Amino acid sequence: AEVAAGRDSFGLWMDADIEGVMVRFRWIPPGRFLMGSPEGQAGRWDDEGPQHEVTLTHGYWLADAPVTQALWTTVMGENPSRFQSPDRPVEQVSWEACRDFLDLVNRRVFATRDPKARRVTVRLPREAEWEHACRAGTWSATWRGELQLQQEEDAELLNPIAAYDHNTAFAIEVVDGFDASVPAWLEVEGGSVPVRTKRPNLFGLYDMLGNVAEWCEDRWSFYAQDAGLRPPGPEASEERVVRGGAWRYAARYQRAAYRSGFPPRYNNDFLGFRLALGLDGGDT
Repeated sequence: AEVAAGRDSFGLWMDADIEGVMVRFRWIPPGRFLMGSPEGQAGRWDDEGPQHEVTLTHGYWLADAPVTQALWTTVMGENPSRFQSPDRPVEQVSWEACRDFLDLVNRRVFATRDPKARRVTVRLPREAEWEHACRAGTWSATWRGELQLQQEEDAELLNPIAAYDHNTAFAIEVVDGFDASVPAWLEVEGGSVPVRTKRPNLFGLYDMLGNVAEWCEDRWSFYAQDAGLRPPGPEASEERVVRGGAWRYAARYQRAAYRSGFPPRYNNDFLGFRLALGLDGGDT
């Protein structure tokens, strides 16, 4: 599936051909970071604490953008998205549907004939991996700094890096005041935008904040004080972790530490995912 690889100003990259659709992965190095948000951070929710140190002992590959509708349709043969366009992120996909997608890709693209060989697989990122990648070595609410919130809804710092409810209404191309591809009311409400529309973070990752929220592998739970090395997913809830804010969320949700959870069968028009890549067993 690998067709090209190299290094640029963001670090290592690798392009994979998944049934004719090119997906760029970025190498996320191992490291130590403070997971969650400090008390007093603007927009903070209680389940973002206590802030705790996490060490990721292995690096991993992470797609530079959410899974697009083009890729989903190629693999699954249908497009469940509300805001349909090949270069927009797929949405209205449940955690269970994402797992079905991953199983298909792993069987059809990354299969190996040697039963003893460890094979490359695509998967959902773990919650700690997601936050480590979103922060990209920074410590503030976003990789551009802290948010100065205006009634929790608007923060000028977000505009270059996140499609959220304050700026998505202006991201839709309209003709004579209307976009024929979507209902008329959408010109006011907004919607998702094509991936890579906003600036990437310091690891070269796009849309980590805003556009669509992203499913993670883990079950949702309150944090433990000591998460240890490469923390396992908590088992306290059937809900699965969702990260990253979304196009319909206000500014306070567009922070590296923001987290939520939904039942694994839940789907909505603000909810998508991105691919992680590694070897069977979780190590890269």
